[in-house]
Amino acid sequence: MDAFFASVEQLDDPELRGKPVLVGGTGPRGVVAAASYEARKFGCRSATPSAVARRLCPHAVFVKGHYDRYRELSDRVFAIFDDCTPLVQPLSIDEAFLDVTGSQRLLGPAVSIAERIRARIRSEIGLTASVGVAPNKFLAKLASDMDKPDGLTIITPERVQEILDPLPVGQMWGIGPAAEKRLHKLGLRTFAQLREIDPAALRASLGSWGERASRLARGEDDRPVVPDGEAKSIGHETTFHANLTDAEQVRSVLLQLTEDTARRLRRKGRSARTVTCKIRYGDFETITRSRTLDHATDSTAALWDAVREIFDTWAARSFRPVRLIGVSTSGLTQHADPQLPLFGDPEAMRRTAIDTASDAITARFGRGAVRRARTLRDPPD
Repeated sequence: MDAFFASVEQLDDPELRGKPVLVGGTGPRGVVAAASYEARKFGCRSATPSAVARRLCPHAVFVKGHYDRYRELSDRVFAIFDDCTPLVQPLSIDEAFLDVTGSQRLLGPAVSIAERIRARIRSEIGLTASVGVAPNKFLAKLASDMDKPDGLTIITPERVQEILDPLPVGQMWGIGPAAEKRLHKLGLRTFAQLREIDPAALRASLGSWGERASRLARGEDDRPVVPDGEAKSIGHETTFHANLTDAEQVRSVLLQLTEDTARRLRRKGRSARTVTCKIRYGDFETITRSRTLDHATDSTAALWDAVREIFDTWAARSFRPVRLIGVSTSGLTQHADPQLPLFGDPEAMRRTAIDTASDAITARFGRGAVRRARTLRDPPD
């Protein structure tokens, strides 16, 4: 979706149309969650500190955000996806991979399906979406960002290198500013140069991710589209606009990611036995740390106990500025709808009751309607 949160605000309030709109907090530590395209012309982007965004665009209109409304429209967008293929892998509230290989016999070529999706989103919801059509996930993601807003970009197998070679390395999915600088020091500024260098040299600079970068530069990506129901793991991660140097801030983000992951587990009727914390430093080095639980669970508190232990152990030994943080769960099992036991652990019963109430509030009022206090990093205005 194109500038999804900001576009929804402009859709619902005609007075905001054509104006620079920023969704997010305006407090001293507030950040921009979404910027309209009018605001982006002034350099405002998601994750930009609100104070910086206000300096860049003094006449921008700040909106608190209506997350229940965003979820409502997201559900309608995903319903359109589901009408085209059962193979839908959500990336976030406003983005997904679709595998339409098996749908073409009924709905026509992939390009026609993409045009149908864009037309339905525009006519039924009133928003615009940009779509990338390509042989694999990496190329489709890249294509979807090439002609925003309201764009449709097609990368055919025959044109892969023609399109990729002149692109700057910073456009590669997963390469942030720090990794881009390291590549520039090696004299690597384009996909073509990245493709031609010895993968061993990339591995020396970027670690294990270097080999993957070499493959992506050639347009190679064999990852399948995995629907939520078939996923072997469920989790969330976030990349920061600037490296986060405050361990307490990182911890609060981790808790929010854990809440989102636990809620998604419960929504899918799954429990998890293993919890993994993923940490990527500013220099692109990435580590993972895992804990295996005694019993599979979907409890937010139980998962957070494990995540917090992982993080605190790491932070006490070797905290460094963090570029990306993530939480994922694996060892998934199906389970029946949770019910409070007549006789049982009072603490477990309390946690289940909290999760049940939280899920009900979130379902009705949207993500962010109820949160644990530690996740509220930005003070109220």
